Amino acid sequence: MRKSRLSLFKSTSMLISVVGIIMIISTIVVVAYVGYSIVSTGITNEISSGTQYDELAVLKAEYNNLSVKFDNIKPTYYAGGSDDIKIYNDAKLELTRANSAIENVQSALDASKPSNEVDSRIDYAKEKLKIANQAYNNL
Repeated sequence: MRKSRLSLFKSTSMLISVVGIIMIISTIVVVAYVGYSIVSTGITNEISSGTQYDELAVLKAEYNNLSVKFDNIKPTYYAGGSDDIKIYNDAKLELTRANSAIENVQSALDASKPSNEVDSRIDYAKEKLKIANQAYNNL
């Protein structure tokens, strides 16, 4: 009877030791995975934000070029009648909306918003800039 209890105690303590070692190893694996995920996400965000800053610079350059074009034709429309002024102001309003969308992208980048949100704001700004360009071409 004593030998069976001793044998049961040995096997139970051995089982507990093995389970403890497995738990320690699994904890180390989980912590390593979480650490790797955090580091890789940080690197990925830095890379994507770099390209997003590049896209923002392109958007700002396109806006500035279009703004100069609007300023160059402004005297022509303001010399005309009130209908010409209204047509010009409507087109200029689209340019203002594009500028607002570009500033929205800038604020998202400054606030370190998630990459997908910044990308959607960039797409929206591109769309608004395209509309402003079409409005200029229709003048």
